[in-house]
Amino acid sequence: MIKHYYWPTPNGHKTAIMLEEVGLEYEVCPVDILNGAQFNPEFIAISPNNRIPAIVDTEGPGGEPYAVFESGAILMYLAEKTGKLWPTDMAERYLVMQWLMFQMGNVGPMFGQNGYFQGYCPEDVPLAKERYYSVTQQLYSVLDRRLAESEYLAGANYSIADIATFPWTMPKQQEMHRIDGAQYPNVKRWGETIAARPAVQRGIAVLAQDMKVGNPTEETYANMFGDKQFQR
Repeated sequence: MIKHYYWPTPNGHKTAIMLEEVGLEYEVCPVDILNGAQFNPEFIAISPNNRIPAIVDTEGPGGEPYAVFESGAILMYLAEKTGKLWPTDMAERYLVMQWLMFQMGNVGPMFGQNGYFQGYCPEDVPLAKERYYSVTQQLYSVLDRRLAESEYLAGANYSIADIATFPWTMPKQQEMHRIDGAQYPNVKRWGETIAARPAVQRGIAVLAQDMKVGNPTEETYANMFGDKQFQR
């Protein structure tokens, strides 16, 4: 059994999709980041940086409970545990890993900053908006060039690299990031292919009704972006 500490954000969607794809039994343990549940000591014991998602595998290595935090690490753990979406060939595996690290080190952080300054920052900071929007466009261009030559990010086969990246490029995210998806036809083709997968649809649907940030309240903003996360 996998205990899935989760809230429906792009990073959360990654692990929800992965659990559906590999068919492991799991229990959703909601961590309401809008109300500050990520700061509970019980959760921090599992995820030291108070970020979702995290998992506890009740039948981990040696048959003992095993906790994993950071979404990319969770994808790798579940892929290795099940032998799915993770090539055995070394060259193919490291191609998957390169695109997974591209998402973890570039797409997630830069798209996240773009979304913050475009939609959540209480001050208008034109320089930040321009910088992160430009970086987001550049990263979309990298993805589009790659997907012009390959069906999926790491080659002919769907993998954890695609699962990691897809939630950050969904239409709602493109709208938040001010991205015109029509400018990136290969990303569009790839995204539509992934969105049609039943496991992806099930993963995206987990707690979907609960992630409604919209115009955050003062308390919600403090929990997600402000001083509370640093005071804890």
